[in-house]
Amino acid sequence: MANLYDILAAGFPADRDKPAFLLSDGSAVSYGELEAGAAQIAGHLVASGVAPGDRVGLQAEKSVEAVMIYLGVLKAGAAFLPLNSAYTSAEVDYFVHDAEPRVFVTDAQAFRAEADAADPLLKTVPRADDDLASLIYTSGTTGRSKGAMLSHGNLAANATALHQIWAFSPDDVLLHALPIFHVHGLFVAMHCAFLSGAPMVWLPKFDDARVMTALARSTVMMGVPTFYTRLLANPAFTREAAAHMRLFISGSAPLLESTFAEFEARTGKRILERYGMSEAVIITSNPLVGERIPGSVGYPLPGVELRIAGGDQTGVIQIRGPSVFSAYWRMPDKTAEEFTDGFFITGDVGRQDPDGRVWISGRAKDLIISGGYNVYPKEIELILDEMIGVTESAVVGIPHPDFGEGVVAVVIGQGTEAAMIADCRRRLAPYKSPKRIVFVDELPRNAMGKVQKNLLRDRYTDLFKSG
Repeated sequence: MANLYDILAAGFPADRDKPAFLLSDGSAVSYGELEAGAAQIAGHLVASGVAPGDRVGLQAEKSVEAVMIYLGVLKAGAAFLPLNSAYTSAEVDYFVHDAEPRVFVTDAQAFRAEADAADPLLKTVPRADDDLASLIYTSGTTGRSKGAMLSHGNLAANATALHQIWAFSPDDVLLHALPIFHVHGLFVAMHCAFLSGAPMVWLPKFDDARVMTALARSTVMMGVPTFYTRLLANPAFTREAAAHMRLFISGSAPLLESTFAEFEARTGKRILERYGMSEAVIITSNPLVGERIPGSVGYPLPGVELRIAGGDQTGVIQIRGPSVFSAYWRMPDKTAEEFTDGFFITGDVGRQDPDGRVWISGRAKDLIISGGYNVYPKEIELILDEMIGVTESAVVGIPHPDFGEGVVAVVIGQGTEAAMIADCRRRLAPYKSPKRIVFVDELPRNAMGKVQKNLLRDRYTDLFKSG
């Protein structure tokens, strides 16, 4: 297979004057300008001594120039290393030391301007399916971050599958308000647009007023659950405001069933939830045509094999297929630990219906063992989230002198601890019911909106200690 750049560029419109990016100030950047910028940057990288396989790091704010750098790195045959623009210098030091990028960019606009002095690279550097295209570091919620090695073949397989199952076409306009240091905004969203030659309404970040304006000229929006809750909190977000859209997609964190229901009631449209991770990009998706069931993440993508460990009804999800990464960067022991007979052990706990539909219960590391019984936090969270006054909950296991771990619910909202625990005990086995409920104004989240349960466990670790 070709370099991923050539695969994406094959989808660019024949008329390169068509817009690739529709900017907030009313201007546009054409596909021709995007292509020329990528060629200039690729030429500059090659002239600077960047060889195939070398890493090129980018830690910069979201911009069109940053996308040109991403595409230019691919075109030059190098491997792209995106880093969160909010990382501190100490955090960046770890990634730079581990990945050893040949070039590290912190100002995308300046680097793009610098590249103008180079001869553009017109012929893409050939790459094989298994050659490294991008190094994506996991969020590192437990232990040190690991670099998932995604190849040209991995990313191409995922992009073409999503383009097909979500029926992207040149008539689409993608509303892009996601960051581009993460697989969601960088690969999932942009690749679908590029393969279609479709324009993107390009927002630097999520802002509900700007998104509301952009909906009128968009057809597809990809977002994290927080995007949708913020829209629903805006009275101006009505059925009419969403009427032009054909598809709303949610991922990167679980979508509450209450959000799904409220969104459908408000707009008449059902959010399409999908499931993915850095090591495999997108793994499953609810159907474009067919039943989108709240709480389910749908069916495995074409070519993806999914199984539940041990053949149990509920257990750790394992996957293999063309989009699954090959290894963690310079971590052979960790790689060997995370694969079993060719299947990647995702660490997510779930179940699969006889027809193939997948449901996620939570992370294996979030499994609570209380009094010798396995407790899956998701089951309790669903009960709590239905209660009047509760906006969102997160359930964790905290060290307990009698039970090993005690079930603790951390809740955004209002209520009475004793009454809520009693309600849970009426609907759940006693060992599953929270022993304590703590009320907070907000839950700790990572950059993509996932609740960081490790921080909650640390925060409340002494909750059951006597004295």
